[in-house]
Amino acid sequence: MKKLIAAALAATVLLASAVPAFAADRVKVGTLSCNIAGGIGYLIGSEKDVSCTFKPSKGKSEHYEGVIRKLGLDIGVTGDTRLVWVVFSAQGKDVKKGSLSGTYIGGSGEATFGIGGGANWLIGGSRKGFALQPWSVQASTGVNLTWAFAGLELY
Repeated sequence: MKKLIAAALAATVLLASAVPAFAADRVKVGTLSCNIAGGIGYLIGSEKDVSCTFKPSKGKSEHYEGVIRKLGLDIGVTGDTRLVWVVFSAQGKDVKKGSLSGTYIGGSGEATFGIGGGANWLIGGSRKGFALQPWSVQASTGVNLTWAFAGLELY
């Protein structure tokens, strides 16, 4: 178990250092605000439903449903969580409807004792053309500690 945690931590550090470089050549195209259902972290992972709204820099807002999964250290119980990312794209400033659908991967760190916060960094989406701001803003309630790989699927 210690080796798994050490490997996850090492990979997370590598991902964290690579994501800012990935996002640096991207153009900001809007924000993605997600409500994440409360739930329980089962030591080595969790799965929670998400409901998101993408507000593009130009055009109308659009709604996405999905699921966020974490694999690594994820212990505790959280209430509903609010998460907001800045969305970057290499595909230019015009984002077509449904473009954010797809799978994003990266890492997640969170600490909650009553009220808490966290950081998430994810890359992916349609044709892997989007980066969700390396460090998102997150507000949560409960008692939880997370240091894990994260995957977000939007549809």
